[in-house]
Amino acid sequence: FAPQVPTEHFDIIYLCSPNNPTGSVLDRAALPKWVAYARANDAIILFDAAYEAYITDPAIPHSIYEIDGARDCAIEFRSFSKTAGFTGVRAAFTVVPKSLMAKTAAGDTVDVYKLWQRRQNTKFNGISYIVQRGAEAIYTDDGKRQTRTLIDGYLANAKLIRDGLHKLGMRTFGGVHAPYVWVETPGGVKSWAYFDTLLTKAHVVCTPGSGFGQSGEGYVRLSAFNSRANVEEALSRIGRI
Repeated sequence: FAPQVPTEHFDIIYLCSPNNPTGSVLDRAALPKWVAYARANDAIILFDAAYEAYITDPAIPHSIYEIDGARDCAIEFRSFSKTAGFTGVRAAFTVVPKSLMAKTAAGDTVDVYKLWQRRQNTKFNGISYIVQRGAEAIYTDDGKRQTRTLIDGYLANAKLIRDGLHKLGMRTFGGVHAPYVWVETPGGVKSWAYFDTLLTKAHVVCTPGSGFGQSGEGYVRLSAFNSRANVEEALSRIGRI
């Protein structure tokens, strides 16, 4: 499920690594190819690193800026939602390097940082102060320990899901450096049909893969965002059907 560098020209590239919904990651062999493509095509990479805290392999980049040349072609997004349970309060930040330039339709060079700064200063009032202080606390020693414990718990749940489904003979992807397990539906069943089966027969909710686009047909996504007890119960119910 790793995206392939295109042969045709594109202006904007969206990359999500670790990926939602598949849980796949782009490693140090793949990312330089995307950076090289973007620089050769005057393209901008929008790099979604919302799940970077789930990366456990030091060989996998946490940021696209670990790749030479990325500061000239990439914008990176980070979110507190999955790192520290901030879902709903919408706390995040965006990195726009001052060296990043874009081309207009007429071929003129434009400073992206200045455009972004103008947008932020005129159209956005920022998140509330109490949410900012909560986000700040993540970077304290206690905050780092607490968020690490939270993430490790979700990764343990993901491993539990993977191992449990493998014992049932099912094929899975992801769930190693991401909180999502991408599951191939048994027997080629359609995504929504398998969703209905799990819901009505096991009382377990998944996300149909086709909801993410036509390439997701034949898969469902399971999330590790729950208690261990609930994950164990869900696996037991799936096993019974």
